[in-house]
Amino acid sequence: MSARALFVPLPAFRSQTQKTSASLEPSRSLHLGQFGRMKPREAGRKEYRRPGGFKVKAIVEPPEKEQDRRKQSAFIADFVPIVPRSEAIVRSGLNFGTSRLRIFGGSSTGELPDRVARYLGKDGADPIIRKRFSDGELYVKLPESVRGCDVFLICSTCGPCVSDSIMELLITIDAVKRAHAAQVTVVIPYYGYARADRLVEKREALSSKLMANLITRAGADRMILVDIHSPQSCGYFDIPVDHLYASPVLVSYLLERIGRDASEPNSNGLGKKVTDLVVVAPDVGGVARARAFAKALYDAPLAIIDKRRSGHNVAEVMNLIGEVDGRTVVLVDDMIDTAGTICAAARLLREKGAERVFAMATHAVFSGLAVDRLSEPGVFEEVIVTDTIPVPREKHFPQLRVVTIDALLGEQIWSIHRDSSVSRSVLL
Repeated sequence: MSARALFVPLPAFRSQTQKTSASLEPSRSLHLGQFGRMKPREAGRKEYRRPGGFKVKAIVEPPEKEQDRRKQSAFIADFVPIVPRSEAIVRSGLNFGTSRLRIFGGSSTGELPDRVARYLGKDGADPIIRKRFSDGELYVKLPESVRGCDVFLICSTCGPCVSDSIMELLITIDAVKRAHAAQVTVVIPYYGYARADRLVEKREALSSKLMANLITRAGADRMILVDIHSPQSCGYFDIPVDHLYASPVLVSYLLERIGRDASEPNSNGLGKKVTDLVVVAPDVGGVARARAFAKALYDAPLAIIDKRRSGHNVAEVMNLIGEVDGRTVVLVDDMIDTAGTICAAARLLREKGAERVFAMATHAVFSGLAVDRLSEPGVFEEVIVTDTIPVPREKHFPQLRVVTIDALLGEQIWSIHRDSSVSRSVLL
């Protein structure tokens, strides 16, 4: 009679029965290929030790008399763990699910990492220890092991001190990498220095490229960016980059807010046509973004504002290309910094007869006089932003609406973790 091995695994493992002739066949769930040949001998209780840390107790039963003597006896193998069960699971490769998924958040990112972690079924972001020495230097430590884990570090490089948030990001990447994480994916909802993506004048620094070099050399294996100022800046990285757009989240909120009753499907079959909604680009550089929004809003009309900038953070609105009289207008931009551009555009649209003006942007930088300008009565119906940058309570104003991108990042993280397609999250 042929030998039969009945594996009695740990409680976390799945039982399975295998047949073998002279040796134990490798088990798909327990990876028993390291056992080598185990020939049953005489009846009795034998012990074998596996290099990976398991001890095998084999009870050998004598062959039945009526069977052929050339056939070997049956035995039952019972696995007794020598290492803790959590480590045994890691060694066996069975923790491919959420136990291998680790999410850490930067101190400048607010509650977004916790929201993303909860979206993925975790209790919250994984703990991380940060301290600052008396001379201002930062100390970062991971209180738990991340060896062999798939780590996602969510950290926006934003204020109150942009340079500190960047240094914290680099130190945390180094700590995770030195802790032997299997893969380190850096998620930057707001990518600082993205506007310094080209050399306009001589002897300027290309800060966006420098940022990419620093993050790559620190040990990042992959990047996730959200609505970067210039998408071509993704080419500065020497590692894979997934560029996400927050427009699905913003468009979904806007349609719910307006409650548009559209009765006719458009020619492209994308949905219902919005009759009195106009999407406006605040400058020529934002036309591609505004066009994508207009398409998502059931092919809404598009208008463009031509402006000329006389200096950094200073904008002058010159002319409107398009018709907005009696329409609901949506001003679309990637970020609101000092709000000079978008507020000047809103005043021009009001002068041209716009009935309502909504401002939509992914990143709420809100520096300088931004809050005073945006909260001015009669300018905006609502100012809609996302939580890529946490908005402190002192910068809240009545027209402000903040929508979260936790689902957008959560779906992207899960797709990367499971090695599945990410195109549905990346595309508008």
